Amino acid sequence: MNEADFIAALRAVPLHPGARGLMDDCAVLTVGAETLVITHDMMAEGTHFRADADMADVAWKLVASNLSDLAAKGAEPVGVLLGHMLGRDDARFLNGLHEALATYGAPLLGGDTVAASGARSFGLTAIGRAVHTPVPARSGAQPGDHVYLTGMVGRAMLGFEGLSEHLAAFNRPVPRLAEGIALAPHVTAMMDVSDGLLLDAWRMAEASGVTMALNSHEIPVADPARSGECLRWGDDYELLFTAPSAAQLPVAAHRIGVVTARAEAPLILGGEALHDPSRLGYRHG
Repeated sequence: MNEADFIAALRAVPLHPGARGLMDDCAVLTVGAETLVITHDMMAEGTHFRADADMADVAWKLVASNLSDLAAKGAEPVGVLLGHMLGRDDARFLNGLHEALATYGAPLLGGDTVAASGARSFGLTAIGRAVHTPVPARSGAQPGDHVYLTGMVGRAMLGFEGLSEHLAAFNRPVPRLAEGIALAPHVTAMMDVSDGLLLDAWRMAEASGVTMALNSHEIPVADPARSGECLRWGDDYELLFTAPSAAQLPVAAHRIGVVTARAEAPLILGGEALHDPSRLGYRHG
């Protein structure tokens, strides 16, 4: 099974309504007067970080990638649960974990630790508190909306390749928590860009039952000579969202396209219909 097949199969198991049909970044649960937002992300050696990576950076990125999902729901962090596989430089991992949790006000709630052989992997569950309801979903985009992106894509790719001015974008990404909280009352749909802008836009369009027509010349990329790679590489953790054309946005964002009624494909880039999601970004399997 690849990632898409496995997730599709999971929809046959008993699902909580808060799981949103496994079509979103997070689960959303109402508990008393609070709406909780819960997400879980993993990082694996050789896929998300190199075998010789600074473990402090690995810990930071593990936290940041989960908090980015909360940001896409306009949620403020409550705390995290850690799944840790013991190995080299555990003290460095703890240093990075401390930095990230202190920076974003996300205290540790608990978790589990294991010892095993082979490549290492880590998991983190982040719990947040929604600051606005309804909580933004991938599925709310409407024809006539504009499509926006909070920042540049492609910086993580260049950082992975070793360009010094972009190293931090890959090693220590910044979750757009403040932007997500500010945007939540204004958007119709929102998600973070983790697997590539084109693939994530395709997913949002599919979830919403619409077509997104993106203008490639309006999308800010870190290397214009490699714009296609920048649009597909991922790990940027910017926010992709839609909002009515008359919306007064509280944060700076780039308008990169429009939403239309479903046409021949979920995604159009520069006038070209894109049908095959396997060519649009990173997918496991």
